[in-house]
Amino acid sequence: MQRIFFIDFDGTITKKDVCEAMVERFAADGWQEINLLWETRKISTEECANRTFQLFQAGLEDLDTLLDTIAIDEHFKAFVDYCRSKNYPLYILSDGYDYIIEYILKKHNLDIEYFANRLIYNDGFTISCPLHNPGCGICGTCKSNLMTKLNPENRQAVYIGDGTSDLCPASAADMVFAKGRLLEYCRSKGIHAHPFDNFGDILSWLVLAEGDLA
Repeated sequence: MQRIFFIDFDGTITKKDVCEAMVERFAADGWQEINLLWETRKISTEECANRTFQLFQAGLEDLDTLLDTIAIDEHFKAFVDYCRSKNYPLYILSDGYDYIIEYILKKHNLDIEYFANRLIYNDGFTISCPLHNPGCGICGTCKSNLMTKLNPENRQAVYIGDGTSDLCPASAADMVFAKGRLLEYCRSKGIHAHPFDNFGDILSWLVLAEGDLA
């Protein structure tokens, strides 16, 4: 089976959603209402982030200090090694921010291609969204479009995620591993999804499915 893996970052690879951690640490009151508008798909990721950043009291050094506290799934490196031993392509697709992903991947000596929104700092934070879908305009990074572009060989597309920005790509995937809100969504929509708590669960499934225990 020729597979290709598309993986969410915040709350999936990281144990805590880094965007949420930023807001909880740095934003003044008022972010809750903005976030609710985003969760109910009434405003885009770009509008939500840029409105929330106006409530921030932090700079890049503050962000770096926060990022140093963020842990990743302890089984993720073993999962990556397994996929590479099988020559399975894997990509990180994130509606979060490139600066955060780059920082955390480097910290853990991981070299994985990723696609995300651009975090800009110039006496305050903003984002730009070069990978959005103009026909939809909600997510900053259109993961569904990327899944099509990155899979020209039409491999079995496996999606791994946990949250709001994962709803559309999960519907477009051939196989889904889900937790959190994504798992609830898949169950409500009748989308078959393998529940997981960590990448150890996914790795165990792959090893069994491919008969590597024999």
